[in-house]
Amino acid sequence: MTEHSPEAGETPERLRSLPSRLLALTAAQADRLVSAGLAAEDARKWHYAALVSLDESGPASQADLSRRTGIYRSDLVSVINELADQGHVERTPDPTDRRRNVITLTARGRRHLERLDEVLAEAQEELMGPLTVAERALLSSLLERLLDR
Repeated sequence: MTEHSPEAGETPERLRSLPSRLLALTAAQADRLVSAGLAAEDARKWHYAALVSLDESGPASQADLSRRTGIYRSDLVSVINELADQGHVERTPDPTDRRRNVITLTARGRRHLERLDEVLAEAQEELMGPLTVAERALLSSLLERLLDR
């Protein structure tokens, strides 16, 4: 069952001010914005996560990439297949262990990632638009603290 967004006056006060509900609704809104933006570029969140990991940390085995991104290995195979089919990553045999592959970001993949960064920046701007720069920084800091517990 999904929850629609009722008018503010219709929602009981206890629900309007419940932090867990506010976080869930905001997360759902953020997910919709990000997913729609990425879909317009023929990408998904897991594509972005894999590309960012390869860009920031360099080539990786599938197991290492799974650990870096939190994507289950079984799911990561299809993500890598999709990225490889689009020319964004290359699979090559690991020279130290021919039984496994090393995944490398291609130049095309790097350009695609740059575009996805722009798309995500636009989504963040739309999501965080009502907040000042200082409020955005504070919110991010507070959310990090909640997640790091």
